[in-house]
Amino acid sequence: MAITTPPARPSALPLAAHDHKHCVSGALARAEALCASRGARLTPIRRQVLELVWSGHRPRGAYAILEDMQVDGRRVAPLTVYRALDFLVEHGLVHRLESLNAYIGCPDPDHAHAGQFLVCRDCGNAIELNDQGVSAAIAESARSRGFQIDRPTVEVRGLCPACQNSLTSSPQKAET
Repeated sequence: MAITTPPARPSALPLAAHDHKHCVSGALARAEALCASRGARLTPIRRQVLELVWSGHRPRGAYAILEDMQVDGRRVAPLTVYRALDFLVEHGLVHRLESLNAYIGCPDPDHAHAGQFLVCRDCGNAIELNDQGVSAAIAESARSRGFQIDRPTVEVRGLCPACQNSLTSSPQKAET
């Protein structure tokens, strides 16, 4: 099964020569263009929440985002963050990882797609896959059982390449 990731989009897991500022600026530019094309408003608060979600490659919970949120030097209400996250999810700009109760930026918000995520159990980084074969298999299996899917999100936990390497290079960590 081939993993189909658009080549112009950044990977959610950083590569060796990773420029994270590029991830954030690209995500914000795509969000602005997408919202403009849909007639939706990317308000300053929504933009700030999106930027905070994209601040790293680890999924972020709403309260972690809330801790970093300030408007005019004051913290915002939790409801403000949740409303912004709802908007971002609705427009495909972020995904909600149910098992973590956290959010991660979508590298391809221009196209509706089912989410499949690899989540490293050690470092917490996550990567989104967009494998049409996985999506089709889930849809067909559900259809054959008469099940109607609302949100086909798949979350797979394991170890990313960097954490696998650190396990093999650190005898002390490998023993635990």
